Amino acid sequence: MKTARLLPVLLAFCMFSTGASGLVSEYLLATITTYILGNSIEQFSLVIASMMLMMGVSGFVQSKMTDRNLLQKFIAVEVLMALLGGFAPLAIYASYGYLDHYFTIIHYGFVLSIGFLIGFEIPLVMRIIEKQNIPLKTNLTIVYAMDYVGAFVGALIWVNYLLKNFPLSEISFIVAGFNFIVAVITILYFLYVKVIDRPAMQILALLLTAAALLFGWTNNRDFSALLEQKFYDDPIVYKKTTRYQHLVMTHNSKIDDTRLYINGNTQFSSLDEGRYHDFLVHPVMTVAPAIKHVLVLGGGDGLALREVIKYAEVESVTLVDLDPEMINIATNNQILTALNNHAFQHAKVNVESINTYVAGSKQAIYMREVGYEAGEREWVASVEVFNIDADQFLKKQPKQKWDAVVIDLPDPSSIELSKLYSKQFYQSLRRYLTADAYVAIQSTSPYHAKEAYLSIGETLKAAGFKVLPYRQNIPSFGDWGYYLAWIGTRSSEAVKLQLSALPEFKVDTGFITPELLAASFAFGKGELVADNPCVNTLMQPCLLTNYLDRSWLLE
Repeated sequence: MKTARLLPVLLAFCMFSTGASGLVSEYLLATITTYILGNSIEQFSLVIASMMLMMGVSGFVQSKMTDRNLLQKFIAVEVLMALLGGFAPLAIYASYGYLDHYFTIIHYGFVLSIGFLIGFEIPLVMRIIEKQNIPLKTNLTIVYAMDYVGAFVGALIWVNYLLKNFPLSEISFIVAGFNFIVAVITILYFLYVKVIDRPAMQILALLLTAAALLFGWTNNRDFSALLEQKFYDDPIVYKKTTRYQHLVMTHNSKIDDTRLYINGNTQFSSLDEGRYHDFLVHPVMTVAPAIKHVLVLGGGDGLALREVIKYAEVESVTLVDLDPEMINIATNNQILTALNNHAFQHAKVNVESINTYVAGSKQAIYMREVGYEAGEREWVASVEVFNIDADQFLKKQPKQKWDAVVIDLPDPSSIELSKLYSKQFYQSLRRYLTADAYVAIQSTSPYHAKEAYLSIGETLKAAGFKVLPYRQNIPSFGDWGYYLAWIGTRSSEAVKLQLSALPEFKVDTGFITPELLAASFAFGKGELVADNPCVNTLMQPCLLTNYLDRSWLLE
């Protein structure tokens, strides 16, 4: 009798565990697809929709099965879920690197198969419960309530623990372990009550599955490193999957080229990043009449900051970058600190990590303390770094206003990034600018992504800014574009004339010269005329469509 009373508890645990692991499996596969193919909204939607489709198909298929060996079928489903789910990330990654032409088939093979197995779980458990003569009301409570609660708990664990602490290839084996534990506990229970035929076969299946999962768990990082190297020409010297993105740094010792990649996209090459950052920073620092207070949005690598703090007039810099890990490696990684000239750890100042509240939101802040040079009464600029989304930072309504703003965000390749190029975002930024402030925005390629580049300009105008487009060739990226933007009364032609007549820069620059700056304002016929002009807004993110569907088509 005691064992009979334990059955509902066991099945409730099964549904809780499978609900949690099933949802995390969906998130995991969708995240892997996003990292490989980009466009998070589209990929998440397609992956989860495909899995939901197969859950419906499996619900229909199971209705054609007999009631024979339901327990064995449930155990088989859990074992297969564990094996497929555990090895899916490695297999999908390998197919993208080595079997590019078959990637879609292999990728969606795993997606559809795992979705099919998830769809089997609820019907099988309900049929098992029904055969044990448990009332329908209790049956529904066990199945649906525990499955939904498990899914909720799984989502919380995914967001708050798994993503923060484990690579995706390891998370998959953790999730597989839940499915395997369900299978083990279930079979042990039914072996104890002696209702399973051929128990030796069940035990053998569990032992083989345990061996495969243990092998995958202990070797997944080595396999992942081996597979990931396939995607990069140069040796990987650093990699980490953070809560927000996948960071990879490579180094070519022959030509001394260090490259940083975020989600597989090149962020900079040490051979020409100086060109990029010179054109991003020095025009705005030159044209702004006052540069006491500077805001940098993005730029967690410290390379733009390196150029900003060259100016003696700068008293404070506020740098906003979402990912704390990016700040961490820019502060402590020897390769990056050599490139950014210790922008976060200047020899004259002390960098310390403190916890504070910013407009009611607790954020990590790295602060370069304000101080004096030894023996001299010369002010040293302070630098605060806020690890928060740039849009959320502005919504916290900081009290300060800025004289110059440098926006060094990644290209608008996802909905999360597209919102940082929206009319609403630029309108929020306007509220925190001094009357004569200027803004510099990296704006993707005016040649390879012409419609996206021009969309950024149209959006700035719609938000009330005057704009001046300019460009420069960056060998790692090609023809690259920027905008200067401001809210004062000066015309674009007046600003262009001022910068074109510049005799020299106030600070030492690595690449940019007054002559190069003057030439950067030149565009050919039709290059500033959009085929699909659009203003990017939160409710109509046309910039994302322009960037994803109408960019780099000639490559």
